[in-house]
Amino acid sequence: MNICLFSQDEISKPLPLRDERAQHIIKVLHKKAGDTFAAGIIGGQSGVATIVEISTSGDTAGISFDFAPAGDGKPLVPFEMIIGFPRPIQLKRLLRDIAALGVCRVHLTGTDLGEKSYMQSNLVERGTAYQMLLDGTVQAGSTHVPELCLYKTLDECLSSIEGSAEEEYLKLALDNVNPSERLADALKPSARVVAAIGSERGWTERERQLLESKGYIRCGMGERIMRTETAATVAGAIILSGLKII
Repeated sequence: MNICLFSQDEISKPLPLRDERAQHIIKVLHKKAGDTFAAGIIGGQSGVATIVEISTSGDTAGISFDFAPAGDGKPLVPFEMIIGFPRPIQLKRLLRDIAALGVCRVHLTGTDLGEKSYMQSNLVERGTAYQMLLDGTVQAGSTHVPELCLYKTLDECLSSIEGSAEEEYLKLALDNVNPSERLADALKPSARVVAAIGSERGWTERERQLLESKGYIRCGMGERIMRTETAATVAGAIILSGLKII
């Protein structure tokens, strides 16, 4: 835990000892009264929290602290990712890792070849998906959590992105079947980037044509076939590095 995040309501209240953040502060960081730790407001500023008191008795047991904002919390970068629904266990790792990269918006979508049952996962309803995004945000020492959007089909997803765009995107589609160029070679200065990565079985020819009709450049990262979660992380790192926005 590289930063302890709090909601706007929590930041001015004692942190209950039973809270996992309090347990981390005491048992892992070994903090005591007078010590400081990295803290921030979700969606807001980051800074330093100074422990005023640690109470261990009664219903009010908790950590009282003063928060002093000192930074912008590492804002998310203008980079969005379209992801074909992977297996739920992969989805957890994927969301955590791309949140750590600083992706501002994640579009999860059904695909022609994607397993339909994966879309029935209750990860989103139970809040697990948000928790994974939050975990990745904490890993990065940031306060800004990526937005998560859900779609039944790629058609619906692309139409939504196109309809909400206020500025032109550099559009990239990862595809290991006859890509037009290497991902690294397709990068160019852009105010905003969106990259599409298919589900485990890749894109259909219909989806390839759809992506191309919407202006997406079909890019490859070599001959090896990667898991969706691996491809998303690797592609994200290449794009962010190549565009020099991290």
